[in-house]
Amino acid sequence: MTQEYKAAHLPHLQGVAAWNAMLPEHVSVPELDHGHSCDVAIIGAGFAGLAAARRLQQLDASLDITVLDALALGEGGVGRNSGFMIDLPHDLTSEDYAGAGSALDNVLTRLNRQAIGFAGEAVDDYGIAPHYFEPAGKINGATTAGGDQANRQYAGHLTAMKEPFEVLDAGAMQEITGSRFYTSGIYTPGTVLLQPAGYAQGMARGLMRDGARLFVNSPVLKFAKTTGSWRLTTPKGHVDAHKVILAVNGHLGSFGVQAGKLLHLFLFSSMTCRLDDAQCTRLGGQARWGITPSDPMGTTVRRIQNAESGTRIITRTGVAYCPDTRPTAVQLKRAIPVMRNKFERRFPDLAGVAMAYCWSGHVCLSYNGVSFGKPVEEGVFAACVQNGLGATRGTLTGIAAAEQALGVASEISDYFAREPPLARLPPEPFATWGVRTVLRWRQWCAGLE
Repeated sequence: MTQEYKAAHLPHLQGVAAWNAMLPEHVSVPELDHGHSCDVAIIGAGFAGLAAARRLQQLDASLDITVLDALALGEGGVGRNSGFMIDLPHDLTSEDYAGAGSALDNVLTRLNRQAIGFAGEAVDDYGIAPHYFEPAGKINGATTAGGDQANRQYAGHLTAMKEPFEVLDAGAMQEITGSRFYTSGIYTPGTVLLQPAGYAQGMARGLMRDGARLFVNSPVLKFAKTTGSWRLTTPKGHVDAHKVILAVNGHLGSFGVQAGKLLHLFLFSSMTCRLDDAQCTRLGGQARWGITPSDPMGTTVRRIQNAESGTRIITRTGVAYCPDTRPTAVQLKRAIPVMRNKFERRFPDLAGVAMAYCWSGHVCLSYNGVSFGKPVEEGVFAACVQNGLGATRGTLTGIAAAEQALGVASEISDYFAREPPLARLPPEPFATWGVRTVLRWRQWCAGLE
């Protein structure tokens, strides 16, 4: 019997992918409108898919590689995240990001730094603009006594891991951000701040330079086993591939893989218009920084500044659970005043500044916090379920899938091969009731954070 995987639905997001919209130019990538064959076909041109393609080229430069994406390059998750490539433990289901203990977290940190090193080498190799990949570190910012306590717990965890950090008081936080809202912070030096869409465009340009074929606006509607290969069917063409890598994060469930095991959250973000000189003077603070909240359910804030974008502030807050992976325009509309309120609490001197972009972004979690970076069946490999760490975990799972496809072992591919299976969710409607109840409780507990 022929094995066939059909996409039940295509990616569905709200708002504009701001990071992509700001770019001064985009790589010219065609739609697939014909049929061809290749050695490896990769479904998805986000962090995971692009990393998989680069790793395949590193391992065997003679491979014929095709990358397909349902959307325009940079319009999916890679253009809708906050742009943090984080090296340290960052468990979004915890109260303070600490993971399952120092031993495992040391392993994860070592792997995360391999991903950052891999990405940094690509930046150099492909001539990606340095300001798209800035090793600037990040800050866990606290605004309440509860947030400060979470930061102290996290500092204790970092101490146990023997990781460096700096404790910042309210004065230091104001000096960095220009905001009097933050009472304390913990700075860690290893995070890279990305212009994620610019990074992805540069990766695509380099991969095509080295022989890979990329096609956008070409959703894979189905892929099926044929004699000696897999046929991937798009609206206007097809690809016959010996091996397939699924680098689609939560869209994995649309193909019927790991169904009933994926949690689909959508986070909401906004980005200001360019701040003028007077507004920058009122704000003060440093030109570029990134803050994750001390409570994982809090508000993420970044300031960017370069010639292309000007000076802008990004705010990410609010979450919706959408098991059908289809956030609505109403959900985004409701999130906009919440984001405005969070922004103006932090920056009252910028009250009334217009928001240029507002959008939703997809986060896929598993119930037990593991990714899915394993073979699906013979010839099909997955680099999915990033658990809110798209830049770092996507890069790692992409590397792992490429190595598994070619039978190469490394610490990265071995780690994902050994991860336990994804836990099954409770049956509906109990899963939805439970998740939404927990989210409401966690958001209430996060309060001003």
